[in-house]
Amino acid sequence: MSEAFGPQPVAVVRAPGPRAAAVEMELVRVNVAALTNGGGAALDIAQPRPTAAFSRRDALLPGYDEAVETVATRGFAPVVRPVGGHLAAYGEGSLVLHLWAPHPDPRAHIRARFELFGAAMTSALRGLGVDARLGPVPGEYCDGEFSVNASGSAKLIGTGQRITRAGYLFSALVMVHDAAPAREALTSAYAALGLDFAPETVGCVADHAPGVTLDVVREQLVAALADLLSRGTTSEHEPVRALATLSR
Repeated sequence: MSEAFGPQPVAVVRAPGPRAAAVEMELVRVNVAALTNGGGAALDIAQPRPTAAFSRRDALLPGYDEAVETVATRGFAPVVRPVGGHLAAYGEGSLVLHLWAPHPDPRAHIRARFELFGAAMTSALRGLGVDARLGPVPGEYCDGEFSVNASGSAKLIGTGQRITRAGYLFSALVMVHDAAPAREALTSAYAALGLDFAPETVGCVADHAPGVTLDVVREQLVAALADLLSRGTTSEHEPVRALATLSR
């Protein structure tokens, strides 16, 4: 495995879903905290229930309370996520990935993880026939240098990281299909937060690979990321069994 991701093997779990927002946040909190006490590395891939994941930066903005109300009225559960950036909204047509792992020097490889993870996910979508490219689209939600877009026009994947003393958390959101509800929620919430946003930049994989399913995209991503991490999947990793139980 690349030194950017740490020395331990990574257990890959396809979590049962859809998973509620509060359960997801608690699951991530527990497993990242466990890294301090010898917790292992895992790549968790789940289908979420409708979620509006704000950042801590969002929570400090004057329009935060209004933004929370507007997403909640549209059926998106508001939570504050552990990684940075700005609001991301997603529903059951999406996949959420979390990679947590111990690392002796996690801060030294922040950019390398973004580059390598982003390239692997870009390659996975290209394998489905999408003109996937690494980089931001002007006006996208939660803009980031290592977003994955389609043809330079629509954001399909957003990524973020959190660094701790014992390791790191790398998270990614993949819009697979049915992006319209998230687009509407983001439009209202970004207006309340006073942040620039272009609704037309919210895309999904199915816009560019018609008929693609969550299962197909999930397996394409698993193959690309398992190859990147140089490890196969396993169901024998103890933290993964605990994760699967909690995710129900």
